[in-house]
Amino acid sequence: MIRLTALNRKLLRDLWQMKAQALAIAMVVASGVAMFVMYLSTFNSLRATQQSYYEQQRFADVFASLRRAPLSLAADVAAIPGVSAVEARVVANVTLDLEGMVEPATGRLVSIPATRRPRVDDLFVRRGRWIEPGRSDEVLASEAFVIAHGLAPGDHVRAVINGRLRRLTIVGVALSPEFIYSIRPGELIPDDRRFGIFWMEREALASAFDMEGGFNDLVLDLAPGTSSEAVVERLDRLLEPYGGLGAIPRALQLSHWTVENELAQLQSFGFLLPLIFLTVAAFILNVALTRALALQRPQIAALKALGYSNRELGWHYLKWALAIGAIGVAIGVLGGAGLGSTLIDLYNQYFRFPVLLFRVPAGVVAGATALTLVAAGLGAIGAVLRAVRIPPAEAMRPEPPSGYRRGAIETRFVARRLGTAGRMVLRNVSRHPLRAAASIFGISFAVAILMIGFVFSQAIERLILTQFWDAERQDVTVNFVEPRSERARYELARLPGVIAVEPQRTVPVRMHAGHHERYLAVTGVPDTQRLKRIVDREGRPTELPPSGLVLSKILAQVLDIRPGDTVTLDVLEGHRPVRTMIVTGVVDDIMGLSAYMNAGALHDVMRESDVVSGALLVVDAAEEERLSRELKALPAVAGVGFKRAVLRNFRDVMAANMNLSIGINLLFASIIAFGVVYNAARVSLSERSRELASLRVLGFTRGEISLILLGELAVLTLASLPAGALFGYMLAALIVGSIESEVYRFPLYVSTQAVAQSFLGIVGAATVSGLLVRRRLDQLDLVAVLKIRE
Repeated sequence: MIRLTALNRKLLRDLWQMKAQALAIAMVVASGVAMFVMYLSTFNSLRATQQSYYEQQRFADVFASLRRAPLSLAADVAAIPGVSAVEARVVANVTLDLEGMVEPATGRLVSIPATRRPRVDDLFVRRGRWIEPGRSDEVLASEAFVIAHGLAPGDHVRAVINGRLRRLTIVGVALSPEFIYSIRPGELIPDDRRFGIFWMEREALASAFDMEGGFNDLVLDLAPGTSSEAVVERLDRLLEPYGGLGAIPRALQLSHWTVENELAQLQSFGFLLPLIFLTVAAFILNVALTRALALQRPQIAALKALGYSNRELGWHYLKWALAIGAIGVAIGVLGGAGLGSTLIDLYNQYFRFPVLLFRVPAGVVAGATALTLVAAGLGAIGAVLRAVRIPPAEAMRPEPPSGYRRGAIETRFVARRLGTAGRMVLRNVSRHPLRAAASIFGISFAVAILMIGFVFSQAIERLILTQFWDAERQDVTVNFVEPRSERARYELARLPGVIAVEPQRTVPVRMHAGHHERYLAVTGVPDTQRLKRIVDREGRPTELPPSGLVLSKILAQVLDIRPGDTVTLDVLEGHRPVRTMIVTGVVDDIMGLSAYMNAGALHDVMRESDVVSGALLVVDAAEEERLSRELKALPAVAGVGFKRAVLRNFRDVMAANMNLSIGINLLFASIIAFGVVYNAARVSLSERSRELASLRVLGFTRGEISLILLGELAVLTLASLPAGALFGYMLAALIVGSIESEVYRFPLYVSTQAVAQSFLGIVGAATVSGLLVRRRLDQLDLVAVLKIRE
């Protein structure tokens, strides 16, 4: 049987007496721990799953695309030092004609051998079987596409392959490490209804696209310790005569990059946000413990008289804070596990792994415990040291009153307008400036946390407005398989429902400056920007000069250049000229790595006439279905995007993400606001209970003394709102900067609506805690309070 020491029994008794206060503090601690566990456990789950999947399926280290090369070249690629395995493939994008869908979908066909498994980027077959030799109609379909359309092995899909409509039979459902995160070319987020991956027998796909004996795609596995940069350089030189479009290392492969970017954000959030939560908890602990120890001065003196040392007493009172922290850890680990499981379910919708399970590693729990106990100890140590260092004789006497002096609120002019209750409220706040500052800091942080969710929700709306209405005013985007003559513009104009056509010319290039380089497409922009406009994050249009390049700001940063510098363009199309161009401007846009030129200047660079790569269409909404059927049947069309469908998918995906984010932020912000306000009220009630009881005896009503106590909380809450708005803006700017990437950049847009919603949420949480304290005030035992020895 475990026997408790006298001090430990006293500890449990004291904690029980302040159980509501201790629980409020523990909940603030639990919020920080929950975020720590949620983010870092999700990070560990994703990282472990990713590494295992990559290893088992032999995920490629280098990727390359080209026009066409003979299969014999694969042996030369395999001979590059450091290359351990090569898979030469045929890859093509095709239009899918799916039942129940008006707009055409896009399929990416990837060749696989029928008689063996791929040496690189092997597939995980979830259901069904592998394709059989000689069955040219059999395919394996990506799991996300199959689920989105309710398909199963044995079902069929129709695809326009090199101008011919073919019926493909799904024999298996598969996943690939190359397409953990798969998005349609030119879009921001996955749309599994309109984009799918299909793996087809190599001979069948090669014959359909005149690739017999050749390939147009390579994936390479490298030996451990091999430099991917050196292999990429050798591979580019080898593929250049065959129309190489540029090799990239794994780090730049879109699916891998997206997963890595998400992991980095999880890790940074997992340390930053919990640290702020635990800092707030440390402030609250210090305030609460300082008051609790002030009330126990006689007990401290008696314990010292009984022979307890300063060290024993210090450890005893330090355990108060550690016990509250331990309770917070227990609640936070359970809450973080639940929230992490919800978060991993969200990731399962966008990241396709064979198995992605959530688990809480022991190291994360140990880290959360250590971080919490350190924060609790730091928050308590100052109050504990001040209390135990008081000599016993001095501790037996009441704490001497503070040295008060007449302030501005005591002047007749101010006093007449504030009234008695108002002066008492402001006087008490001004006499405890550090405590008031700690409370304001805690509440303002709650405002900031809540504000982040609303700010990003509106930032997404701003991004939609900028990208889909200011920058892109078309209804339909059409991309051709190969660049075509200007005549294609008039052919599109004759299609049903087409009101206006704006041709587009994009040219794939390797852009480099010094040792920095990127593969991208240069877009030709007409003199009059009608449907495709170049705009910055705020939606302001940018005019193009007649010559030179205008780059997106992020691209200029990647290449380490500024207006007036020169870049080299290695064109990856046609006769592949190499040009040196002057950068004439930079635009702070919101999507991708972009490079723009005047359309006429781009034609001059390519030494061509009015060639087009695609077109932007304005169409009659009533004719969209007929137009879609016509576009599906055109063999020259590689892909079609209807803005209405893209926008609908974007909103659906973002709504799911934002609802979860705002819900979590609202929960944690309410806990912080409630915890800070409730503890401030309880400390104030503890300090002023004799004063308030005396006022009741003197004839003040319950409402009047409630005004004195709750008025102080109202002052602190109102003072924290503008500080919280500023803090929220700074935190939003920090997060926007941290998630800025080469794929997208969020505009920082803080509206009055977001600020007002945050204020209302925090005022609501503060009101609830104030009402709970008011209930205790109503239950105040006047006789017992007046007997307390001051």
